[in-house]
Parts: sequence; C-alpha cells; structure tokens
Amino acid sequence: MVRSLSLALVACLSLVSVSARAQFGDPLKVDVKVLPVAGGVSMIEGANGFAGGNVSVSVGDDGLFVIDDELAPLTPKLKAALASLSKKPVRFVVNTHWHGDHTGGNPALGAAGAVIVAQENVRKRLSVDQVHEFMGNKMTTAALPPAGLPVVTFTEDVTLHFNGDEIHVVHVPPAHTDGDSIVQFKKANVIATGDVVVGYYPLVDLGSGGTFEGFITAADKVLSLADDNTKIVPGHGPLMTKSDVTAYRDMLLQIRDRVGKLIAAKKTVEEAKAAKPLADLEPKWGQGFIHGDFVVETLYKLPPPAPEKKGKRHGGK
Repeated sequence: MVRSLSLALVACLSLVSVSARAQFGDPLKVDVKVLPVAGGVSMIEGANGFAGGNVSVSVGDDGLFVIDDELAPLTPKLKAALASLSKKPVRFVVNTHWHGDHTGGNPALGAAGAVIVAQENVRKRLSVDQVHEFMGNKMTTAALPPAGLPVVTFTEDVTLHFNGDEIHVVHVPPAHTDGDSIVQFKKANVIATGDVVVGYYPLVDLGSGGTFEGFITAADKVLSLADDNTKIVPGHGPLMTKSDVTAYRDMLLQIRDRVGKLIAAKKTVEEAKAAKPLADLEPKWGQGFIHGDFVVETLYKLPPPAPEKKGKRHGGK
C-alpha cells in the first residue's frame, strides 16, 4: 500500500520518469482488474501494483464511456480490460484532471476515435509542458500530442446522455488542481470523484492551482449527490460509500481546524510539525507517501483565506 501511494504521487507529477521507475518498479509489470460497480458501470484498477488512477466505465448499447485512463505504459492492458467488457468502441473519455496517472491513455484512445472531454483548464495544462517543484525536486511533464487533448471542454458542467443514463460532469472549485471534475451517473447511482476524494491524505498540487479548502467543498458536493446506496469510485483506493466520504470529509475538517489554530497562533511551520496535530489521524490516513508533516507544510504554504465581507455569513454544506 505504501509503495502504491508513493508511486501515485510521483506518477501524477512526473508521468513516471526514469527516476520514478528506478525507485518504485516497472509499471509494465502491473496488471489491471475489473470490478462491477452498478448499473452497467465498472471500475478498473491496478491488481498487483500502481496502474494509475481508478477508471470508471459505462458499458451499453451506445458503446463505452470511460472516466480517466491510467498511466501511459498501462494503455495496452487498459484497452484489453475495456475489450473484455464490450467489443463496442470507446466513444467518450472524461478526464477528471490533467495528471498523467489519469490521462496517460488519452493519446491512444483519442487516436482510435474517442472524444475526450474535460474542464477547460485540463486542456490548457495538457497542451503545454508542466514544470513542478515537489519536495525540493523540479520535474517536467511534457505536453500531450494533439490526439491526447480534450476536444470538448466546459467551464462549469456538461451533461451527456449515453447508454440510457444521464451523466453529469461537474467542475468543482480548485482542490487537487484547478481543473477537477466529478462525474455522476444518475441512473446507475455511481459517482466518480477523481482525486478530490481518495483513500488517504489529499495532495494539494499547488503548482496546478490546488487548494485545501476545495477538497472540503468537493466532498460536500459528492455528499449532496449521494444517498446510502450510491457507489463512489475515488481517484485512488477501494470503492467507497457515502459514509466513507463522510469520514474523509471529517478528516479534512480536523486537519483544517487543527493546523489553522497553529497558524493563527503564529507558530512556525517547524513548531507546528513538532506539535504533531495529526498524530491520531496518521494510522488511517497517513500510511502512504503523504504523511502528517507534509500536510502541515502544505497548509502553511497556502495563502490565508480571504476575510469575510461584513454582514455576510457562510453556512455549512
């Protein structure tokens, strides 16, 4: 698990660079497996290692509707898994954000005729090289070729009618990146979240416009769309329920409040880390590459929230 989460971070920032391969192993040795979810929707995930983000697939008379498409080296195995579900073509691919562990299959699927759909910031970032500084290391992700770029973009949301379902793709405020979207299959009662909901501490990609507060807003959005029977496909990790997302949101609130108090008290980042404000959360949420100290450091790097306007109050979710 630790190895998978570690590679998840490096892969999403560097498209599995040579150094990442050397440190975490060869993704070509990873297999994928298909898990039925509900209403003609399945989830594809790595079976014995990290394949990239979870993939959601709607299968029906209209063809295949795919959400995210893993790391580029896994594309042949992803295509084989899709073919095992249906011999019909992939008609649409939705990218929940731009990171390479969710868009690696874009060039091959786009070249084969799939229409790639994403929030407009995803196309902007995939169109040019992206330079990241992560834990003191600068990494560059090359722009995708034209075949791998979204050809349909939207600002706030878009609805597609496919395989007898109404599929609503909704942009949420910047969280993991500035192009995050969640996808709701209304008839199947399935929600795919991308990396705004995962099974561990969230990663705020500061270089891509991410914010910590956005994760809370996104979790609230997912919860507002879900009921007790909703199946939720996170960006990484096992299938979730509404109660799992509630626990995830509670963790986010605890982080914000605890670290926020230290910031308000003018503690330095080193003093805040020494206070171990997330110690009790670590056993469940901090067993991957993102540990409590890294989360604290991230919140200290974020700009302070804008002050509330006089006379205006914010409610809950």
